[in-house]
Amino acid sequence: MNFAQEQLKDNPVHVLDWKLTTDSVEVTLNGTSVANYTFRATDALTESPRPYFHPLRTPCGSDVTIYRPHDHLWHKGLAWSLPHFGDDNFWGGPSYRKGHDYQWLPNNGRMDHIEILECGISGGRFTFSHRLMWLTQSGEEVVGETRTFGLVPSAEGESWTLVFETRMRNISGQDIAIGSPTTEGRENAGYGGLFWRGPRSFTGGAIIGPNGEAGEELRGTRAPWLAFVGQHDETDKVSTILMVDDARNAQHPPEWFTRSEPFACMGPAPFFSAEVVFAAETTMNNRYAMVIADGASDSARLARLAETATSELQGVVGTVQM
Repeated sequence: MNFAQEQLKDNPVHVLDWKLTTDSVEVTLNGTSVANYTFRATDALTESPRPYFHPLRTPCGSDVTIYRPHDHLWHKGLAWSLPHFGDDNFWGGPSYRKGHDYQWLPNNGRMDHIEILECGISGGRFTFSHRLMWLTQSGEEVVGETRTFGLVPSAEGESWTLVFETRMRNISGQDIAIGSPTTEGRENAGYGGLFWRGPRSFTGGAIIGPNGEAGEELRGTRAPWLAFVGQHDETDKVSTILMVDDARNAQHPPEWFTRSEPFACMGPAPFFSAEVVFAAETTMNNRYAMVIADGASDSARLARLAETATSELQGVVGTVQM
């Protein structure tokens, strides 16, 4: 630890900064790049191009996301992804269909960036907001979305919180049923929503719930938050990821999709086991907080991190309303 780091440890003065390009925004915390958000994706159509966060890093610089893993090329760090949006796939890859398993269909949609609405730092928080348009593979406009995220350092300097909000407007002219592979008949595979894919070294890591429960048995259970503790190759450091569902979300507390084997992943899945009808000309709001922390966490620390994230969710993420 150098002198500057010692100073930050004893008397943390968090320095947020950001850099904007034509397709992404990077946020640094005390000189460390902790978040990169690609808002103009250029992935192949079969991967359902959509905005994503990668890399995400802890305050000390440990990577906690993976991009285009060879087993699922459409997994992109942390991303808002919906595999069963009516007949369309805004997740990427093949689609699961009852009685037919996974199959490649001409239904991979995309989320196109339209314009930036807000980008900057105020009150110790970085905020980014933009408009998107969801288009089917045939080019039909189905959703107009306003998406906002905020990045807030913790007081002690060992973690930071990402607050994510999406406001989706159904402009397709018809009701849309949002579901998952489980609503199509695949047991305990209700993924879809804000989905995090961890680095390879997190395989075999610990999944921990609010009441001390642990393990993959938590997949499909309901809880206000869920955490994952994993260890890094090369440095042997440990990091903690904790995701919180906003109590105002329609499906709160959500069912969770999570795995430790054969890879690390986690996400609140609001459409896990039952389809939700997204009525025409209505707006669907969903908000989440994700804490990214250095070090391992016991139940007491996880409770504190969850309290911090919940507190951040009480505030307004952005100033733009849809």
